[in-house]
Amino acid sequence: MSKLNREQTITYDKKYNQHPWLKGNTEPIPIEKAEGIFFYDFNGKKYYDMSSQLSCVNIGYGNEDVIQAVNDQVKTLPYIAPAYASAPRSELAKMLVELAPDNIAKVFFTCGGSDANEAAINMARTYTGRSKIFSRYRSYHGSTLGSGNLSGDPRRFALEHPAATGFVKFQDPYVYRSDIPFKNDHEASAYYINKIKEQIAYEGAENIAAIFVESITGANGVIIPPDGYLQGIRKICDENGILMICDEVMAGFGRTGKMFAFEHWNVKPDIITFAKGVTSGYVQLGGIMISKEIAKFYEDKVFQYGLTYSGHSLACAAGVACVNYYKKAGLLENTQKVGKVLGELLEEIKQKHKCVGDVRYIGLFAAVEFVKDKETKEPLVPYADQSGTMGKIIGLLKERGFATFGRENNINIAPPLIITEEQLREAMKIFDEVLDIVDETYL
Repeated sequence: MSKLNREQTITYDKKYNQHPWLKGNTEPIPIEKAEGIFFYDFNGKKYYDMSSQLSCVNIGYGNEDVIQAVNDQVKTLPYIAPAYASAPRSELAKMLVELAPDNIAKVFFTCGGSDANEAAINMARTYTGRSKIFSRYRSYHGSTLGSGNLSGDPRRFALEHPAATGFVKFQDPYVYRSDIPFKNDHEASAYYINKIKEQIAYEGAENIAAIFVESITGANGVIIPPDGYLQGIRKICDENGILMICDEVMAGFGRTGKMFAFEHWNVKPDIITFAKGVTSGYVQLGGIMISKEIAKFYEDKVFQYGLTYSGHSLACAAGVACVNYYKKAGLLENTQKVGKVLGELLEEIKQKHKCVGDVRYIGLFAAVEFVKDKETKEPLVPYADQSGTMGKIIGLLKERGFATFGRENNINIAPPLIITEEQLREAMKIFDEVLDIVDETYL
């Protein structure tokens, strides 16, 4: 444990650290400790972690089951190269296959979500012999070369390069922002699925290795697909020999009230990518779950992808304890119960505040979208104005102890799955009060 005090932490951070997605002259809040759903700065100020950091600390802080598992493992086998078998990796792989749909056979472990998606790109292209990968504009899949180009939001721009070819983008089923007054989910899904079919016709189905989707678009606004949409993508893939890959990095492991978000629509992906909630961030871990057909393909072929820390012993031990804890603590049930309350509170907030255009929620996975005008749906700020008005709103929340993040005109709400109804109501009272200020100041 580091012995740095507050001043040393700030000084060394500013002098020696380059933070991701931030300018070098940014001064982050120095955090000292965390417990339950809260974290604390060096002045003792308490913050409700209403985004589970980056939607990963699902079981909250200080979980003794995971801490003990890591402590025990570090004494026995802290690391072994991925060519060997280890008990924690074997056990976690078995657990994940048993949690997944019955078409899933094996797991390949990575260090996080970006390289999980990178591995999935590699596998899809090798397995199908095709090069093109379809993904959505509002998606975020990571920041490595492949996963960054797979992503659709502007964070891909620094990674776009002539060498990274074959990435084709299509639109999210963003019903709230559509100019078409869909009567129901069936109409909306049919429209968006037909647009994908049109793109496939022009790109050539025989050239497409995979259609890659976040089961629920996460960081870019918790866009929940209309019923029939994921089923439609599954049908397209089946008809054209294309792999369906679901990115469950953010939405997986109980976040939506089911272990995996795609379960809400009864589809079976060919590849599932995961990270975050598998260990709740206690040790970094990610991976891909692959279908029986793909696993059989690689029985006599080398998977040309590898990582020094693939199946890391400490990470997998943390994963075993974490996945067991979901069941032990009834976290899926708690997510469903408290998530219902969150939905009710968000609907009240939508009715009350002029600045709120839409609220989207499923389990403990939600976003609030800000507008200047409810009728016209004009966004509160220009596209991607994270450092301006939206940054100030997030700052107002943080000043009052409500910590979260957002992109464009959306603020995400995704607290640890251990949150109680009482804690949720306390936190959302802060959110409500800040929106009073937004109504008065920015409209």
